[in-house]
Amino acid sequence: MGVTSSLLRRSVRLLTRFGAADGGNIALIFALVLIPLVAFVGAAVDYSRANSLKADLQTTLDATALMASRKAASLDSTAFQTLVQDYFNAQFNRPEAKNIRVTATYSSAGGSHVVITATADIDTAFMSFVGLKTIGVAASATARWGSNRLRVALVLDTTGSMSDDGKITALKTATKNLLAQLKSAASVDGDVYVSIIPFAKNVNVGAGNYNASWIDWTDWDSEPAILDPARGGAKPSNWDQITGGSTCPFSNYSHGFTCTSGPANGSSSVSTIPSSGSYAGYICPGKDSGYKDSDKIGIYYNGCYDSEPTTSTTTITVCTGWNCSCGARTNCSCTGSGYNKICRQTITTTGPPYTHTWIKNPHSTWNGCVVDRGSYAGPVSNYDRLVTQPTPGLTASLFPAEQNFYCPPVMTGLNYNWSAMNSQVDALTAQGATNQPIGLVWGWQSLVGGGPLTAPAKDPNYNYTDVIILLSDGLNTLDRWYGNGSSTNTQVDSRMYDSSGNGTCANIKAAKVTLYTIQVNTGGDPTSTLLRNCASSTDKFFLLTSANQIITTFDKIGSDLTRLRIAQ
Repeated sequence: MGVTSSLLRRSVRLLTRFGAADGGNIALIFALVLIPLVAFVGAAVDYSRANSLKADLQTTLDATALMASRKAASLDSTAFQTLVQDYFNAQFNRPEAKNIRVTATYSSAGGSHVVITATADIDTAFMSFVGLKTIGVAASATARWGSNRLRVALVLDTTGSMSDDGKITALKTATKNLLAQLKSAASVDGDVYVSIIPFAKNVNVGAGNYNASWIDWTDWDSEPAILDPARGGAKPSNWDQITGGSTCPFSNYSHGFTCTSGPANGSSSVSTIPSSGSYAGYICPGKDSGYKDSDKIGIYYNGCYDSEPTTSTTTITVCTGWNCSCGARTNCSCTGSGYNKICRQTITTTGPPYTHTWIKNPHSTWNGCVVDRGSYAGPVSNYDRLVTQPTPGLTASLFPAEQNFYCPPVMTGLNYNWSAMNSQVDALTAQGATNQPIGLVWGWQSLVGGGPLTAPAKDPNYNYTDVIILLSDGLNTLDRWYGNGSSTNTQVDSRMYDSSGNGTCANIKAAKVTLYTIQVNTGGDPTSTLLRNCASSTDKFFLLTSANQIITTFDKIGSDLTRLRIAQ
């Protein structure tokens, strides 16, 4: 409007000077110049008004597009158009605008976006003298979001120490809050996928998969190493020659057995083979606590192994009558007298001990737990650090079944069934030893698929952000090969991270997966250098000293992940 006002002032001065002029041709010249001059000045005024209207129209459309983006996915086209029109009418205040037409469209193809266009007319004040009665203006606004889709793997420590200091309770609250945040960030199904991987020493892939070709049953089917000469054991010295009263040779921590005083029931803690009674000499299998592979069953008598030598006892009559006697015979006695005298001897015959053929448990009795994959014998391979697809027939690439008594809840692959995931979180329990590497690699596995997990194909019209959030409250103590379940184990750590860049963490970051790591340290443990080094960057490692900080930390991460990105 400043240029137009200046032009008008100059025009007025010129017209004033013209009125005072008295030259002979002035009137004629004025008549010739007046019409285009008025048209020029009028056009400037009219177009200035039109541009002002267009600017206000654009501002209102921008605000309307941003508002509409929040509800677009939940409305049909008619309701969406009504919503946009009502909001526009409430914001746009230009009474001189006529014939306003607003059109709104929403699409989720190639990323969710709203496009709103508007046109309007404004009457001219001066240009109507030259036949132009109105000027039309138009504007358009686009709000885009969701072109960056999220896939988030929640790798959650459910080991025994998580039951301390309210940690497991806080974890459940934090996880459900995070799920709510991620759900709200999804305009349509598929914008956000989430997997949940609880871990202890093992992970649980689901017992219903016992017929799957990607399971390795080598450990499950084999007898304990103590009985296998090829693996340092010995027979019969550690099996058939065990006698009643012996200390149980099978440790629950290394062989998956307990010894009981009666038929096996999986719960006895008696550690001595009974030497008397109905079950003298019996060895009974007990539940494994994760250090062997299944509730092993062999050839047994009345529920238990019989390891004593076989015996048979017979009673013979040595003689009868007056002169009958036992003489030097042992276990001999006489009854009666005279003609009725009878001498009898009891003879016990000892045969070879029972032999025991190992019988593997049916695979259908498996509880779904698997342990770190890799070579069974010799150097450990790197399959436990990678998401290489399992290959039937290539044992090292398969996932080894293990009947861990402290098996965590079943994992959930990528999905958007928010209700089911909340129920899974409610069912989390705390038990077992810490093996962060297996949880981490399975979190990665969930993002790419493999074994029991399916990763939906990625649409090329979208950008994808893959994220792993690893939370643990402890230091690594046990995996398939190393550790005792109670003290820090650097060999387990090295499977996850090493300075040469061969660990699971380096492999994940090389695959362009964003890795958050969280250490919940309520017990005064050292700061986990392992978790700090594993994080994608220093701002993605969190050291927490109270259970409640789990909730605030998950909230912060959720806010970072779900921030709406708008492109005009």
